[in-house]
Formats: sequence, structure tokens, C-alpha cells
Amino acid sequence: MFEMNETYYTIGEVELKTIQDVQSFVKFVSKFSDEYYLNSGRYIINAKSIMGIYSLDLSKPIRLVSTKENNDEISKDFNKQNFKKE
Repeated sequence: MFEMNETYYTIGEVELKTIQDVQSFVKFVSKFSDEYYLNSGRYIINAKSIMGIYSLDLSKPIRLVSTKENNDEISKDFNKQNFKKE
């Protein structure tokens, strides 16, 4: 787990209901060289870690975040994916 002493910028909310959702999400995020995290409550985990994702309560709200202020590249692609919580 990562500490919350950094500033995190939200890219979007994620909904991962199935094993295939998690695998597709990790594959998508892994295309980008920057570090991305999933934030759920007080927990922040590496968004590229399948095991980390399964340590979260997937029934609660999850946000894709970054320590970078400018996330245009991933934001553009993220909005085209089905990971967004409607």
C-alpha cells in the first residue's frame, strides 16, 4: 500500500465486476509507462497489480489516480473504455 502524503489526481472511477474486467483493466493500464494507482477509501494500490486489485473491496467505489497533474494521454483512452462507472 502507498501512503497518502502525495497529491493524487483523479482520472476516473472504475467498476470491476468480473475477473475479465480486472484482467482487461490491468492490460489497459500496463500500456502506459507512467505509474497509476487505484484508490478505494484509505487504500491506494498499484493499478498494474492484479493481486493488489483483488486486495480491494471491489463492491466499493474505486478511482484511477496518478501523481502526475497532466494525464491527458491515459484520460483520452480511459474514456473510450468500459471501465468507467456509469
